[in-house]
Parts: sequence; structure tokens; C-alpha cells
Amino acid sequence: MFALTEKNRSIAQLLLNTGTCPRCVFRFCCVGLEASYRHPYKDLLRELHEFLEYNKEKEDRFCCEIADPPCKRIRLENMGEGAEDLNQNGALQQTPVADDVNVAMANSTLKVCNVCLGILQEFCETDFVKKVCQKVNSAEYQFTSFVFSVSLPPQLSVREHAAWLLVKEEMGKQGLSLAKEDIVQLKETYKWIIHPLFSEELGVPADGKSLFEVSVVFAHPETDEDCHFLARVCPDCFKPAKNKQSVFTRMAIIKALDKIKEEDFREHFPCPPSSPKNICAALEIQCTNGAIFVAGRYNKYSRNLPQTPWIIDGERKLESSVEELISEHLMTAFKADSFNFSSSGREDVDVRTLGSGRPFAIELVNPHRIHFTAMEMKELQQKINNSSDKIKVRDLQLVTREAIGHMKEGEEEKTKTYSALIWTDKAIQKEDIALLDDMKELKIDQKTPLRVLHRRPLAVRSRVIHTMKSEYIDDHHFRLHLKTQAGTYIKEFVHGDFGRTKPNIGFLLKRTADILELDVESVDVDWPPTLND
Repeated sequence: MFALTEKNRSIAQLLLNTGTCPRCVFRFCCVGLEASYRHPYKDLLRELHEFLEYNKEKEDRFCCEIADPPCKRIRLENMGEGAEDLNQNGALQQTPVADDVNVAMANSTLKVCNVCLGILQEFCETDFVKKVCQKVNSAEYQFTSFVFSVSLPPQLSVREHAAWLLVKEEMGKQGLSLAKEDIVQLKETYKWIIHPLFSEELGVPADGKSLFEVSVVFAHPETDEDCHFLARVCPDCFKPAKNKQSVFTRMAIIKALDKIKEEDFREHFPCPPSSPKNICAALEIQCTNGAIFVAGRYNKYSRNLPQTPWIIDGERKLESSVEELISEHLMTAFKADSFNFSSSGREDVDVRTLGSGRPFAIELVNPHRIHFTAMEMKELQQKINNSSDKIKVRDLQLVTREAIGHMKEGEEEKTKTYSALIWTDKAIQKEDIALLDDMKELKIDQKTPLRVLHRRPLAVRSRVIHTMKSEYIDDHHFRLHLKTQAGTYIKEFVHGDFGRTKPNIGFLLKRTADILELDVESVDVDWPPTLND
């Protein structure tokens, strides 16, 4: 059933006469039925012309029969002689309706819509859908559904505003009103049409929550200056932003259109908007997958390996890092564009991480492959472990973005266990260090260490040393096992950092102390879940 009714006829005729496409006619007639927009463009155009011509012919015929019946005979006679097919009042030509429709369609087909700039004409057809899907398929992404996004030229808002003022004025003559929000949105209409076409071509459903996005960016250089007058009339709405190439953003234009007076708008922009010569261009067709998150725990066995790339003033200091040794394999397996590495705390370049390891997570940006079985993840873990003797990974698994929060919670709230090899300048006996074993819940204050002051703000942080257990080695060496609050600077707790950490081991033992080796024995964060080997 055709979407328009008799009450829409005058508006439909007005819009069509001024260069508006059938789908935009439907939008301004507030047609909310999705299926109405999905018919092929040529079919919609034909139906719209037939609707308008039929009603016009019926009206003419009615007027002729009531006002001046003899004219009907005269017109029939003139038709046979090839004369002008008009009644005495200049009414509709008496040629077959089908011929009128074909002529009108031929003229309309040549016009680019003055409202949507061709978005709802050229870019709703199967040829364009196939072009987009060919690009999607050639990119070789894994996906089970898709979400479609479209970026429209901002000047479309100006043109739609002009068309709305035109329609509102016409409806006002009939004692009717049209709120701007009653018009069916262009972007919504476009998705109504395009979603089923993409679904059929790609073989997967459209899903607003899908991680796989197909996006199209449209541009129309010919009408770029349509919105420039708004910056002169409403300068407060257009403020430069660092991350924006132009001040004429969609939101800025909408804000200006809400503010501008109707008479000021009409003074600067035609109502109806003029018909452009050229159709929109699909500037970009892109597809991206949402990020995938991989978590696990790592052990670091080297005292010459930083957690992240060690680069100072653009110069790399060490050839690799924990982050790189793990991520290079994940990047290859997931075919990702880039990654972001995070962990539950960090160790210095000369500190080992032992025990069950340190929790970490890697965000893989725009992965082309997203499906991995548990066995495939285990094989990937083994590949990482075989590639280097400096690190080892365990419990490698796919996790959600939300689950990473559990790891971050542990950075300051959980406990960590360390083993430190300590040197003293004065000779020691077992009895000298035994006092450390009896200290429980020792509170210390640590001013930001000098060695990290370049990247951390100056502050005094209170931390707790929960337990300590000493292990005598010789006159100048002992090993200290500590269980501390997360975030404690262990090296500074040993040597004092020129008095910036109080109390410290040197102060407690009444002699100079320094740390020779440090190992992280456990990071007490119950995440990610332990996996069976």
C-alpha cells in the first residue's frame, strides 16, 4: 500500500516540484513505516508521480463535470486534432497518465535531491551496497554481526531546516502544524534502508551492540559553504577546537539553527534550498573491529629487561621489553593494528618477577581475527614462552574490558611479597637483624623517590610493611622477605633515599644499608582466573 494519503498530496507536490526526492518527501510527510522506504528508488518515484497525477486528474475531471460539461466534448475533439490538451481554465492535459508519469520521472531522475544531496537516491541501491561489502570482505575480518554508522555532510542540517520552513509554511495555510522533531531523521531513514541490504549481502545480522563496525563518510564539496552564513549570524555557536578540522560541526550547526530567527534564516538561505548539480561522494568506506582484551600473568627472569620500552630522548636503551616480547605474538595472531599494555604495578629493569607472576592485560586495537578456542590460546601462550628465556606467560585468556578493573583495583589495595638482598657497611650478626622479624604492620612515610620524580608528582605517601623475615648470609649480607602494601617503594625502604623514606632499614639497624638485588615473589591480586594446564 502506498505510504501517502490525500492529506499529504499538497506537501508531496510542493516538495517534488522544488527538487526533493521521494524518500525525503516521505520523511517530511512523517511516514514512519520502515518498509515504505525500502522499495527501489525508481519504483518509489513512479508510485509518487502516479499518486500525484491520479489525484490531479481526478480533481480536474471533477471540476470539469461540475463547472462546464460542454468543455469535455470540445477537449475530446481537440485531442483528435492534436491541439492543446487544456480545458478553458488551463487544467490538466488529457494525455494518458502513464505518459505524464514517464516524462516527469525522466526529469526527476536527472535531479539531485535538494535536501539529502543524493544520499537517499544513489547510495541506497544494491550497486553501492555491493561496493561496500566487497571492501569489507577484502579486509578479511572475523565478525558474526555488524553495526553500520554513517557520517553525513553537516550542511544537510541547513538544507533540512530550509525544507522544514517551507513545509511548515504550506501546512500553516491549511491550519496544520509540523514540529521539526516530527520529520523522520535522514540518518535513521538511511539505516532503515541499508541494514537489510547489508545483512543479505554479508550474511550476518545488523546489531547495534556489535563490535564490528562498517562506516561510510559522505562529503559534498559543492555545498560546503551552505552553513557559513550561520557563523556570521550566530558567532557564539562556532568556537575552534584543537581536534576539529572545521568549526562547522554538526552539533555547532544544530545549535545555531535552534538559535537563529526564522526571518534571519530566510534572509541568508533560500527556502526551498536550491538543487545541486552533483551528487554526494562516499569519501571513506571503513570497517573496524572493537578491541579484544587478552589477560594473563608474566614472570620476568632477567635483571636487564624493562617492563615497557626504555626510550630516553628518542633513543632506545635496551633492545626489548616484557611488553614487546608478549605483544608481538598477540599482534600477529589477532592481526591487530596496535595494542595497549597495562599491568598490576610494575617492576624496575633490574628486578625479577617470580612466583605466580604479575597480572597483565593487553588491549588489541582493531583485530581482524577475534575467535580463539581455549586450545588455540594455550598454543599461543606456548609460542610466547618458547620465544624467549627472559619471560614466561601463564593463564593467557580472553577477557572483557570490564574485567580489567579487577586488576587495577589491586594496584593500591592488595599486598605484594618481595625478597631483597641487602648489604650493610658495618658487620652484622643474626641477632642484629632479628629485630626486623618482630615488626608487624610497620607504618612508613615515603616522599616521592628521586629516581621517579621526573614522572610522578611530589607527594608523601603512607605505606604499611605488614611483615618482615630476615635470612642471615654473612657479615655484610642478609636476605629480607617482606610483605607490603601495594605501591611501596622497596629500594627506598632499604636505603632511605637520603632520608625521604622514614623509617628505613638503615635507620632501624643503625647503619648504612643498600639493596643489591630485588625480586617480586607474589602479586596478591586474584585475577585473571587460574587456568588448568
